[in-house]
Amino acid sequence: MGKLSLLAPGESAIAIENKAALGKFVIVCEHASHLIPPSLGDLGLDASARSSHIAWDPGALELARYLSSSLDAVLYYQRFSRLVYDCNRPPEAVSAIVGKSEIYDVPGNQSMPEADRLTRINEIYLPFRDGLSEILASRKAQGRGTMLVTVHSFTPVYFGKKREVEIGILHDSDTTLADAILAEFEGADRKYVVMRNQPYGPADGVTHTLVEHGIANGIPNVMIEVRNDLLVAADDQAAVGSYLSRLIGKAASTVKAGQTVS
Repeated sequence: MGKLSLLAPGESAIAIENKAALGKFVIVCEHASHLIPPSLGDLGLDASARSSHIAWDPGALELARYLSSSLDAVLYYQRFSRLVYDCNRPPEAVSAIVGKSEIYDVPGNQSMPEADRLTRINEIYLPFRDGLSEILASRKAQGRGTMLVTVHSFTPVYFGKKREVEIGILHDSDTTLADAILAEFEGADRKYVVMRNQPYGPADGVTHTLVEHGIANGIPNVMIEVRNDLLVAADDQAAVGSYLSRLIGKAASTVKAGQTVS
């Protein structure tokens, strides 16, 4: 019989920081945490796997917090591991709840009763989706322009292959903000290896939040991916954060912030 509840009474799947920010950005971090609700145990994984990149994006929340502070932006993130539910995927996507991630089997996600899957959707994804929609709608009602930035990190080696890219600027069909940021990178000190739609792109299914909350609402949007070996130490996080916040801020000055939230 499937579990009827995932979270404890009154527990939230989402967190909001700097809610009263005056800047134009809303920063989202879908893979901020490797926390697994006690109701799910360890999902059949050892401690090493549960703290590895398959469970979250190491350093992404710290980077997102830096950007939130430097850009005076709202920060919105998921409090639980993407192995519980990947909030950058729609419910119909197989990758929303993976049974295997890279080389790791996730036993607790395999042969899952439909009731359990629906519980994860209802207690993790829908509150995340609806909460972000409410933030954007509230800003529109206040007549405030908005730009959406999602923050992620990626592993330096994937399936045994080393990745040379250090910062990825990702977009779906709306390239406006990504183009502006990449143009700023072209004119800046080449401190990092920066690429468009690398190490992932729309074909990999990673732009769900951009499409659902940015493109659908006419809001300029971009996804930032940073190689996680650049985000290990606090000084490194600050270095990347300072570099990105400066270029994102300059790029944003050339783009009109969206206000059309349906």
